Amino acid sequence: MPKIPFTYKYDFQYARIETLTPMIRRVTARNPSGFSFHGTGTYIIGHGNVAVIDPGPNLPEHIDALKQALAQETVSHILITHTHEDHSPASHELKPFWGAKTYGYGPHGAGKIAEGVSIEAGGDMDFVPDIEIRHGDMIKGDGWEVECVYTPGHTSNHMCFALPSEKALFTGDHVMGWSTTVIGPPDGDMTQYMDSLKLLLERNDEVYWPTHGTSIKDVKNFVQAYIDHRIDRENQILRCLDEGVHVIAEMVPIMYAETDKSLYGAAGSSVFAAMQRLVSIGTVRCSEPTPSKMSAFHLTKTAAN
Repeated sequence: MPKIPFTYKYDFQYARIETLTPMIRRVTARNPSGFSFHGTGTYIIGHGNVAVIDPGPNLPEHIDALKQALAQETVSHILITHTHEDHSPASHELKPFWGAKTYGYGPHGAGKIAEGVSIEAGGDMDFVPDIEIRHGDMIKGDGWEVECVYTPGHTSNHMCFALPSEKALFTGDHVMGWSTTVIGPPDGDMTQYMDSLKLLLERNDEVYWPTHGTSIKDVKNFVQAYIDHRIDRENQILRCLDEGVHVIAEMVPIMYAETDKSLYGAAGSSVFAAMQRLVSIGTVRCSEPTPSKMSAFHLTKTAAN
């Protein structure tokens, strides 16, 4: 995976914006981790009167860097792909500072709450968008227009944003430029995620700008590889079950042998999400009425045959 060609100095006299295209710029937060790669990429669309996508974590140096980098411009819109802690929290301070409104699908867990699913805490629970947006909505600014593309799966309120003038899609964490995406129930949903990936295959975007990692040019093949990867993981689960491994905690070291053990918790969540999908399509059954990460799972008779 190529490295992001942007190095950020947090001595504020050096705070600057990385220019990516005539319409797109980026400032990267210094919050690298096993989940965020080099850090959260905050995107800026337009010039003069601009939109900001994913202002990032509640990291004072990143917030101050954004204030300085856009000191001579007007921020009219703050667009939120989803409400994980590295994406939306900076909006709480930047919204009043810029006098801009926030746009998002809804609060954390909004998509699942609407279905009657109880969502555990873990995201930016204080975020409520000023303006709720839905799939197909168009957001217009000064010299730019953005299309809302609803992509639940990573979270139930995940929204991508397309910039038709550049055939570009800001993919948030739905498609990342360095790793696959963690799907963690109950808010994360593998069936929704797979459906959202298939939705991207139907679009004519030519470049993706993920919040974490480098840009993606060969988008169709990249998305298909994401889908194929998930199917491979499902096949790994089926092999484990066939070989007598019935508990997720025992599957993870087998399926993720090349992964740092510190990430096994997240891996287990993705395995559980895949297991839920396999249960829903009748390939796998659970020993309990309500499956959990600790449940025992088995192949159905149909799958075993």
